[in-house]
Amino acid sequence: MNLLIQGGTIVNADQSFTGDVLCRDGKIVAVGTDLDVPADTEKVDAGGCLVMPGGIDPHTHMQLPFMGTVASDDFYTGTAAGLAGGTTMIIDFVIPNPQQDIMEAYHQWREWSEKSAADYSFHVAITWWDETVRKAMGTLARDYGVNSFKHFMAYKGAIMADDEVLVNSFEEARKLGAICTVHAENGELVYQLQRKILEQGITGPEGHPLSRPPVVEGEAANRAIQIAQVLNVPLYLVHTSCEESLGAITRARQTGQRVYGEVLAGHLMLDDSVYRHPDFATAAAHVMSPPFRPKGHQEALWRGLQSGNLQTTATDHCCFCEPQKAAGKDDFTKIPNGTAGIEDRMHVLWDQGVNLGRLTPNEFVAVTSSNTAKIFNIYPRKGCVQVGADADLVVWDPEKSRTISKDTHHQNIDFNIFEGMTVKGVNIATVSNGKLVYFDGDLRAEKGAGNYVERPTFAPYYGAMEKWADSHQVTPVKR
Repeated sequence: MNLLIQGGTIVNADQSFTGDVLCRDGKIVAVGTDLDVPADTEKVDAGGCLVMPGGIDPHTHMQLPFMGTVASDDFYTGTAAGLAGGTTMIIDFVIPNPQQDIMEAYHQWREWSEKSAADYSFHVAITWWDETVRKAMGTLARDYGVNSFKHFMAYKGAIMADDEVLVNSFEEARKLGAICTVHAENGELVYQLQRKILEQGITGPEGHPLSRPPVVEGEAANRAIQIAQVLNVPLYLVHTSCEESLGAITRARQTGQRVYGEVLAGHLMLDDSVYRHPDFATAAAHVMSPPFRPKGHQEALWRGLQSGNLQTTATDHCCFCEPQKAAGKDDFTKIPNGTAGIEDRMHVLWDQGVNLGRLTPNEFVAVTSSNTAKIFNIYPRKGCVQVGADADLVVWDPEKSRTISKDTHHQNIDFNIFEGMTVKGVNIATVSNGKLVYFDGDLRAEKGAGNYVERPTFAPYYGAMEKWADSHQVTPVKR
């Protein structure tokens, strides 16, 4: 079946122009004007609208087993909600338990993800270390298209990677041509601060940001960056939430180090006053790590995005409903960490970014799609509107408005952190693999329609980096 998006303004990260987009068999086969269109072609009128690459969310947790419960959005409901919001691909996380076989965990997540309605890929977390883990990293990189490995510097006693794990994993990733990603929070400091705050009688959600102040993120970001520098491996810091970690990223990039920063839509919009809400359920609904920060950090993060020191936007989409959050009613450390956002990321970023002059439409495409595709080596298959690319598209009406609400969203959660926010600029159609899966409020997501996307390593390029590292070895002095 052919699909034609006609009469819109095509917006890529590098340029905008008027034209039509013809899709066939899941690919873009023609872009331009006066196209030769087969008679049986389905048509979507994009007059007055923008046609952009579908969003890529590089940080989601669908169906995640965590803190004694399981995230309420599975791979179908979560990706379907993403399609409603203009996101056509996610990169989720395989998170093995300590001592769990890495390949066993990977295959479990692949089984869960078979129900995805949109394309998907995986980062794989390294939560422990021995020679079997090293071997698994090689297998994943060579045979399964995994080119990124995640490291949690937080969650002591669970999935936290200490410096020994970081060093071993970072070094192996460099050899494989993979990129390392980190959740930067000093897990030991968080653990000690949690104990002290509970001892002071602070048990509610207001204790959560007190136990994870910006400095614990800044310290971990600096440490990860320095380790990556010594080992000469590219580094990607997820959910950068404060000036301290942004400063670490900026300094590293100014020296030429390959460091990339991701920022969440929530961290750009909300501040830590949400944890002081008198209603426990409302305050607990915002508990995630890193937490939302005091006012001032939000504007700094916007500047980081504008300057290019932060390159991507994500959601850390990890849904837990009110009964699940209630597990921490008397102890904030037991509140499952996570909020939603996959359906709303692109809308709030357009409203607060493009509409307020912080981002151009082309920069919006870069930070919601193209940059992620480039960093994780799936560009130009993803992240652009051009012949040969996957037919993942969004038709965006910059004049249309909608109000965000838990009562109308498609996410499987009973709360929305952007509740009541009216946004101007709305996707009216989403195309995934050449199929019209959302149109004017009608969600047509199909369970299992998503494809697993392999992401090749950068091995040929990193071979040069290995030579660089070898050339800087010191010859032992003969005495």
